[in-house]
Formats: sequence, C-alpha cells, structure tokens
Amino acid sequence: QVQLVESGGGLVQAGGSLRLSCIASGLTFSSYLMGWFRQAPGKEREFVATITRIGGSTYYADSVTGRFTISRDNAKNTLYLQMNSLTPEDTAVYYCAAHRKPYASSWRGPGDFGSWGQGTQVTVSS
Repeated sequence: QVQLVESGGGLVQAGGSLRLSCIASGLTFSSYLMGWFRQAPGKEREFVATITRIGGSTYYADSVTGRFTISRDNAKNTLYLQMNSLTPEDTAVYYCAAHRKPYASSWRGPGDFGSWGQGTQVTVSS
C-alpha cells in the first residue's frame, strides 16, 4: 500500500519561505516520477512542479518558476519543495503525488498520478 505523507506547511508572512517534505512508502520511490500539486479554496487542483526519477529533469508552473525548487532524495524516499518569496496567492493545500506507472518520464495531467498524500496547508499572510 502506497503512502505519501506531507509535512512542513504552516503560516508564513508574504516574502517568507517554507520547505515541504513528502515521505513515501510502499513503492520503489526511485522508480517514480513525482510531483507537487496544490488546491486553493474554491479552485481546482493545479500543478506546481514535477521531477523525474533520478532528478535530472524538473518542470514548474509559470506561477512558481524562479521561486520554488523541487528536489528528491531517493536514499531517504523523500520529495521536497522549497518555496521562497511566498505570496498570498500561494495559499493552498499542497499535495505530493506519484505517477501511476514506474519508469514514466512524462505526464499530461493530474490523472497520470495514481497516489496522493493527504496534503499540508500553506497559508501566506499579507
């Protein structure tokens, strides 16, 4: 049974930073493309960032490019999201997700991700 457990969310002032972590179990973590998504109140879940299995390729939503950094430590089965220069528009529940298929190197939408964490709340005050 795959489990993804996020942590690191909280309340931060605009301009501040947070580092999210996601610990994975029940899967061969290094075999999976991983991603971060977020969902703000009243909005659909949206893509934030993805990273390939070995971490060689990363991809970011335009809204976070230059401010957020996705990384992974396959030895620790852990996915990270470093978030800098946070704005109130970044307020959301953040989810980590694992691709449905091992060894996948691309994705087209949230439907390609088969395992999701419970989410961690990030609130940015102005």
